[in-house]
Amino acid sequence: MVLKGNALFAQSGGPTAVINSSISGAIQEAAKHNEITAMYGSINGILGVLNENMIDLNKESKRNIELLRVTPSSALGSSRHKLKNEEDFEKLLKVLQAHDIRYFFVAGGNDSMDTANKVHKLAVSKKYELRVMGLPKTVDNDLAVTDHCPGYGSVSRWLAMAVRDAGLDTEAIYTSDTIKVIETMGRNAGWITASTALAKQKENDAPHIILLPEIPFNQDKFLSALDKIYKKLGYAVITCCEGLKDEKGEYLTSSKRSIDTDKFGHKQLGGVGETLVSIIAENLKIKARCDKPGTIQRVSGMAQSKVDQEEAFISGAMAVKHGIEGKSGLMVTLVRDSENPYKCSTGVSDLDNIANKERKVPAEFISADGMYVTEKFLKYATPLIGGPLPEYARLEKNFIPKKLK
Repeated sequence: MVLKGNALFAQSGGPTAVINSSISGAIQEAAKHNEITAMYGSINGILGVLNENMIDLNKESKRNIELLRVTPSSALGSSRHKLKNEEDFEKLLKVLQAHDIRYFFVAGGNDSMDTANKVHKLAVSKKYELRVMGLPKTVDNDLAVTDHCPGYGSVSRWLAMAVRDAGLDTEAIYTSDTIKVIETMGRNAGWITASTALAKQKENDAPHIILLPEIPFNQDKFLSALDKIYKKLGYAVITCCEGLKDEKGEYLTSSKRSIDTDKFGHKQLGGVGETLVSIIAENLKIKARCDKPGTIQRVSGMAQSKVDQEEAFISGAMAVKHGIEGKSGLMVTLVRDSENPYKCSTGVSDLDNIANKERKVPAEFISADGMYVTEKFLKYATPLIGGPLPEYARLEKNFIPKKLK
């Protein structure tokens, strides 16, 4: 059935290198359909709707909308706000009705899909004609159903380049800071940390140990593996997830302050890298250094994956097409059609299958010792970063004979 009215676009959760590409795809597709009479952007996600902070996207230049394809971060602004009481829902519905919003497109991750699902069900319960579609977004790559998430390919490329460079730096320094720990983002799923394996191009290249939250941290096992690597190479690079857990299932480190807990009850994580540095110093008597890229890894446009950018754009466009066709309460998914050559198409899944669900790194992607990834993971992740890393030189180092005994 034909439904005429205005469309509202929102971004939510952590910004990424390609979330704007999704919104660009959605806006450009929406402009093709007469059913959509006006296009608005909600400033700072669902908070923008509740506060009626919305902008007229029709007044943005076509050039600006096209440039969103390559612009990192969230151009509309983001937030982490949980719809929690009847007052929120009543206000939300009033705003949608007042502005004749009939299409609502939300780009985000797990919590954002929960919000989209709640908006969809609210409209159904109040018999308000509204089509709600989710656009997948999360560098954590932990959304259920979809093969992978827009944002993941770019953070993977960025970290692969950063870890490769950190490996060369650690190898070169020779007499100090010969062990480097790199702490990556990731709460309960280690997809981001796992992607650092894409830095390794030769056997002895970094990273040498990868620590994922899916595998409980065993200190003795870790120290034994590190000791062997260090004795062989004289240096080592470890990548670890900020959500690393001990054998009791507790985070190795997390903030105890209530102010560091977000609206969805997630505690702020961080400090695992420094904890590992202390463990290494105390037990192996070797000085180590920790690097923590922080939020720049998820949002930097410097290593934006072309594949990631294009899939984000297509996801946005397809969300609009499905909405125009009369679908609602769904999220666009990415479907891997083939490995070699890599081909990907889109599908859809009910938001009930996605909201508040978490997809962790499967056992088949993790090495038997729990401290690296398998070839299956490399085959999965490699095409997502949009081509090989820039080529570096490696000196052959043909030593001349020593003349002094």
